[in-house]
Amino acid sequence: MQNDDGRAGAERPRMRAVVLEEFGTEPVLRSLERPAPGPGEVLVRIEASGVNPLDLKITAGAAAHARVTPPAVLGIDLAGVVTEVGPGVTAFGAGDEVYGMAGGVGGLPGTLAEYAAVDADLLAVKPARLTMAEAAALPLAVITAWEGLVDRARVGERDLVLVHGGAGGVGHVAVQLAQARGATVFATGSGGDLDTIRALGAEPIDYRTTALDEYLRTATGGEGFDVVFDTIGGATLDLSFAAVRTYTGRVVSILGWGEHSLAPLSFRGASYSGVFTLLPLITGKHRAHHGRVLAQAAELVDRGLITPILDPTPYHLGAVADAHEAVASGKRQGKVVVKVGP
Repeated sequence: MQNDDGRAGAERPRMRAVVLEEFGTEPVLRSLERPAPGPGEVLVRIEASGVNPLDLKITAGAAAHARVTPPAVLGIDLAGVVTEVGPGVTAFGAGDEVYGMAGGVGGLPGTLAEYAAVDADLLAVKPARLTMAEAAALPLAVITAWEGLVDRARVGERDLVLVHGGAGGVGHVAVQLAQARGATVFATGSGGDLDTIRALGAEPIDYRTTALDEYLRTATGGEGFDVVFDTIGGATLDLSFAAVRTYTGRVVSILGWGEHSLAPLSFRGASYSGVFTLLPLITGKHRAHHGRVLAQAAELVDRGLITPILDPTPYHLGAVADAHEAVASGKRQGKVVVKVGP
């Protein structure tokens, strides 16, 4: 590499990163130039990166809404250590441990890399009681749950809350967040998921054997839930419209796509909100809200009110395809996390 005057200059440091070169192909480990933080950014040495179902959809080319164009570094969530701060950053300094939903969509480089230059607004100080792997499991899940339950539904004390998919990546965090805000929580699942839901302190509902009318009667006296948080979509969202309390009921979905009849909701005078957590990353707007949510969530975590459930199988940068397969197969016992650091 040469400087402007033609003299040879030092090459920039390199790093390892997982790159999707074409949709539908297995991501590969590559050597890339280490980024430098620009204005408003910090350079994070990434220790761990959480794997989300969205990562698999992006890899398959089935997530146009994520606006990813290969070749692209994959990965959305991170936990790591700030090593350098760019111009204008005052919230963080070198050595700070941080976590965040930091890239992998909207043209932003992802977090399955040893380093990432990240908009500081997207980060918060890592919860002190969590390991790096545990912290990396939280950002997308907790921001999604927060935007649905807090920002949209305003869940509070004495609310009756139903979480569809209460043992899932977002669902198990939503259950804990609603309880932390004083709500009584019921959650749907099946098989071993029912034990997980029960262990979280919620009342499990086996959706395979329990009809809507039955659990409405036993859980709410037939009045309906104050809040229904849907993480499944499709027919489950249609059921959600029939499960809320008249007038004051709120349905929130993170998968409100496709065509749905609003008649059951309208006849109850209830409301519906959709959550699209990627917007700040894609548009560049309202990113500081993500940082504030993560900071507030970290307080709940450090009080012992939210704890992520991790799959115990270890994965590293060279085994990302195996991590993706574990998520795709459903043969996991919690959130899959890839160890990035040495």
